[in-house]
Amino acid sequence: HVQLVESGGGSVQAGTSLILPCAAVGRTYNNYVMGWFRQAPGKEREGVATITSAHYTTYTESVKGRFTISRDNAKNTLYLQMNSLKPEDTAMYYCAANIFVDAPRLRVAAEYKYWGQGTQVTVS
Repeated sequence: HVQLVESGGGSVQAGTSLILPCAAVGRTYNNYVMGWFRQAPGKEREGVATITSAHYTTYTESVKGRFTISRDNAKNTLYLQMNSLKPEDTAMYYCAANIFVDAPRLRVAAEYKYWGQGTQVTVS
């Protein structure tokens, strides 16, 4: 069982940066597919960025060039570096994991079994 704990959210001004860590506890997650998702009020959960155990990454179009997903296997931690934040990035951000996800469905929330509790990011 993988327990995921996000942190690093907050209220920031547009154009600034935040980094969101997600610590995986309980067992090693090195072989898991990991992802960051976000959900704004009244909207569906959106896949923001994903990273496989081989460090293959995907991004939703709206964050390409601004966000970077990475993982530190030694620290059992997933990161989302968010630069040039925009008001439309405001949402609850969740990290997620699963042992396997088909490549075409990497940013589909239903494919992930383990979820953190979320951390709020507000950009004004």
